[in-house]
Amino acid sequence: MKARVKWVEDRTFVGESGSGHKVVLGTAFGPDGKTPGPSPMELVLLGTGGCSAYDVVQILEKGREAVEDCVVELDADRAEVDPRVFTRIHMHFIVKGRALSPDKVKRAINLSIEKYCSASAMIAKTAEITHDFEVIDTTAK
Repeated sequence: MKARVKWVEDRTFVGESGSGHKVVLGTAFGPDGKTPGPSPMELVLLGTGGCSAYDVVQILEKGREAVEDCVVELDADRAEVDPRVFTRIHMHFIVKGRALSPDKVKRAINLSIEKYCSASAMIAKTAEITHDFEVIDTTAK
């Protein structure tokens, strides 16, 4: 895997993945008080959520569950001293579908976090990772 990060100005950078996708990242504040993109640590958190959500959907689909949507809401704390690693991450999964089995959703989430998700495996070296979930049945809708 390859990637490239190029400094643009101030504390603004453009990252390009080996597959050619680009993302602006930075912590410099513009005149409106907003950053030009997510910070590198925000991207790490987003990547962790994305990695696990991908696994959960894939596991449920392989189990022939009628999954229609998966959202992961993340809440994290970081160390107060450098390096400011994540010390706690809570992942709240909201999984929607037709007659989904809560037991299968729970199993998919556990498999992702404990076995398949590379990002959460790395983050677990410094952070306590907790999770919960809710299942929304779309059958009657």
